[in-house]
Amino acid sequence: MKMTPLGRTGLEVSALCLGTMTWGSQNTPEEGHAQIDRALERGVNFIDTAEMYPVNPTLKETTGRTEEIIGQWFAKTGRRDEVILATKHSGEGFMNARDGAPISSATIPETVEGSLRRLRTDHIDLYQLHWPNRGSYMFRKNWTFDPSGQSRTETIAHMEDTLEALQRQVDKGNIRHFGLSNESAWGTAQWLRIAEAHGWPRAASIQNEYSLLCRLYDTDLAELSVNEDVGLLAFSPLAAGLLSGKYQGGAMPGTSRMALNSTLGGRITDRVFDAVDAYLQIAARHELNPAEMALAWCLTRPFVCAAIFGATTQEQLDIALNSADLELSDEVLTEIDHAHRAHPMPF
Repeated sequence: MKMTPLGRTGLEVSALCLGTMTWGSQNTPEEGHAQIDRALERGVNFIDTAEMYPVNPTLKETTGRTEEIIGQWFAKTGRRDEVILATKHSGEGFMNARDGAPISSATIPETVEGSLRRLRTDHIDLYQLHWPNRGSYMFRKNWTFDPSGQSRTETIAHMEDTLEALQRQVDKGNIRHFGLSNESAWGTAQWLRIAEAHGWPRAASIQNEYSLLCRLYDTDLAELSVNEDVGLLAFSPLAAGLLSGKYQGGAMPGTSRMALNSTLGGRITDRVFDAVDAYLQIAARHELNPAEMALAWCLTRPFVCAAIFGATTQEQLDIALNSADLELSDEVLTEIDHAHRAHPMPF
């Protein structure tokens, strides 16, 4: 398993990161524990979760359950020191925690303590903000994104307030490093500027959606990542399973995410299945598993720190893990570039 630097933290994380958002809904605790065992056996040392998990569906009564499942594994195995652990503070509007309160110095201490308690650990290696208080163009909002209602003064004041509060958590030993999620180039640049001006925690990573079908990261954020050592933690690198091909031709596996969320979070469009088919054809021509190809492609990108994958079955888990050893030929990469130009941003 290739290891990559996590920003400027000095930590090395596996190029594949085990995602956990289905544990406690689509997966039982026992299945989650088995996934951790298998992933560590295959060289993964990086696990990502969030206080709002599990999803599919997201319910008030299950909020925090995924963290509890991970905490149970730590308590059972005593292997906390083998894992670099990332979790997230939900953003403004998530009504299942703190009645939707925005992230602030007032919410951070209780939220961190809650995660520590559920995770049964004394520290979080990477503490991330799940989405910005001011909103985000992620989650298909890029099509109508309009930042004109933002207040720069309020945003900067929020960032200063938050970073100072995070510094207090670092000083206590509750968190080691800080990361962003669903952020923009401008937002990330401001977090970096303010942190460096005051000596507060510097953003180590950005967790945004990225896949063959969602390449918003390829320009301004890519440049920022490379020049500022803030690597991308790519979530949904299989586009919620679309790139495996399992939904082609109207197929609907009964236990799949699409059976629970018919639009796959807005990813089902008139153009998406033609785009998927283009990548499936490339995989078929080169005798590659399409899911392995899609994940391996993510790992070729110069700004990617790690690709976060999720699995609901052991077979899916092993397919994802196999991608770490797959080296794509120049011919495959060229064909992928041509497919992207023919089918840009299909959702």
